Amino acid sequence: MSSVDTPGGSAGRAGGTRTAGAVRAGTGAHKITWLTLALMTTSSVASLRAAPTMAVYGLACVFLYLLPAVVFLLPTALVSAELASGWNGGVYNWVAQGLSKPLGFLAVWCQFAMTIFYYPSLLAYVASTIAYVINPSLASSGVYTAIVIVVVYWTGVWVSSRGTNAVAGLASWGLVIGTLVPGTLLVVLGMVFLGQGNPSAAPMDGSHFFPQWTGVASLVLIVNNFLSYSGMEMNAVHVNKLRNPAQEFPKSMFLAMGMVLLIFILPALAISWVIPSDQLSLTAGVMQAFDAFFQYFHIGWLVPIVAVGLCAASVGGMLTWLAGPSKGLLLISRQEGYLPPFLQRLNARGVQQNILVTQGVVTTAIALLYALIPNVSSVYWIFSVITTQVYLIMYLLMFLAAIQLRRKQPDHPRGYRAPLLTTLCVVGFVASALAMVIGFVPSSQFGGGSVWSYIGIVAGGLLLLGVVIPFSFLKARKPSWRQPDAGTGVGEEGVA
Repeated sequence: MSSVDTPGGSAGRAGGTRTAGAVRAGTGAHKITWLTLALMTTSSVASLRAAPTMAVYGLACVFLYLLPAVVFLLPTALVSAELASGWNGGVYNWVAQGLSKPLGFLAVWCQFAMTIFYYPSLLAYVASTIAYVINPSLASSGVYTAIVIVVVYWTGVWVSSRGTNAVAGLASWGLVIGTLVPGTLLVVLGMVFLGQGNPSAAPMDGSHFFPQWTGVASLVLIVNNFLSYSGMEMNAVHVNKLRNPAQEFPKSMFLAMGMVLLIFILPALAISWVIPSDQLSLTAGVMQAFDAFFQYFHIGWLVPIVAVGLCAASVGGMLTWLAGPSKGLLLISRQEGYLPPFLQRLNARGVQQNILVTQGVVTTAIALLYALIPNVSSVYWIFSVITTQVYLIMYLLMFLAAIQLRRKQPDHPRGYRAPLLTTLCVVGFVASALAMVIGFVPSSQFGGGSVWSYIGIVAGGLLLLGVVIPFSFLKARKPSWRQPDAGTGVGEEGVA
C-alpha cells in the first residue's frame, strides 16, 4: 500500500523477488559503499505519492512521519538485515525456518497479495496525474480512473508476459524524474510562495506539531505511513556486500531514513501551504499543488511536463515490479506444491503468465469500484488501508521469526547482528499490530459513508486475502502439485 506508497509509489513498496545477482550479494564478490546502499534504499522507499495523505495534517505530518520511522522503519531495516545476512531465500525462508513452512507460505503470499490492491491505488494516482494534462476535472471521475487502471495494468501484463526488460531503465530513474526533481521543485516554489508574504493554508505554529486529538480517528492516517516505509527488507539482501556490515549498515540506514523523511515531509508541507485540507484530493493532491503554484507564478506550461515525469516514474516502477511478487510466489510453490499446476504454468518465455492474468482479472474487478463509488478519494483510501493490512501480516511473521531464529540458531553465521534484536522485534511487532487495529477506524478521508460498511470492507479484504485464500491453497495442496525442477528455483532466485 500507501506507500503505496510507497508502495507507497516506489517499486520497493510493492514487495517481490530479487534476482540471482541480488541473492548472491551475500558472497561479497562485489562490494558496495554504505552511501550507495543508502541511496538504493532511498530510491526504493521514498515517493511523492503519499504526500497528499499527510498534507491534510499540515505541520503535524512531521510527527506522523517520525513516529512510524522510529517504531517501524528502523526495526524493519535492522532486523531484516540480520536475517538477510544469515539466510538466503528471503522472507519465505526466514519465516519457514523460524516458525514453519505454512507460515512461510503465508508471508510470501501476503507479499504478493498486497499488490492486488496496491496497483489499483498506484494507478489511481497515475490516472489523476494524467488528468491534469488532459482535463483536471477528470481527476475526480471514477469512470475515467477505472478506465486508466484497466488499460495501463493490462498493458503492463502484456509487457511483462513477453519477458522484456525494456522498462528497467525507466524505473531506475524513478527517484530522479518522479521524486527528487518534482519534489525539490514543489518545495522551492512553496518556500518562495511563503517568502512573498502569502499565508499558509495550514497553520505552521508549534501548537500544531501534534495532531489534534479527536479520538482514535485522529491518528488513522498514520497507518498509511507503514506502507510508505515498507520494502526495507528488500534492500537488506545487500548487507553482505558492505565491507564492514556491523558498522556500515546502521550508518547507511540512518542516512537513508533521514533522506526518506525529507522526501516525505517537505513536499507534504509544501502541499499543505497552498491547498486547504478540505479541498485536497488523496489521488490528485500532488498535481493540485503544482497546478496552484504554477498558476500563481504564471508558469502553467510546466503542468503537463511534471505530470508526465510523475507518471513515467510510477508506471516504470509498476512494469518493472509487476512480475516480481508473483515470481517469488511461483518459485516457492513449484518447490513445495503450494499452488495448483494451472497457476504454476509458464509461457514460452518462462514468465508466470497465468498468475499475472488471474491477478489482472481481480485487479479489473477492483478497478470497477472506482466507477461505482462516487468519491475517488474514499476508494483510494480503502484500498491503501487493505494493502497495508495484508502487508503487515508479513511483517508480524518476520519479527516473530527473527526472535525464534536468534533463540533456536544462535550460532548460525550472520554477516550482521542487530543490536537489541528482541527489543527491536517487540517494538516492530507491537507497532504493526496497533497499525492493523487503527486501520479499522475510518478517517475523515473516507467521507460520510457508513462506519460499519468501512469496517466490513477492510475486514473482508484482510480476511479474504490474508487468511481464507492462502489457507485454502494449503488445505487443497497435493503432492502432485510439486514440480520436478523446483529444487534449485528458490536458491537461485531468492524471495525477498
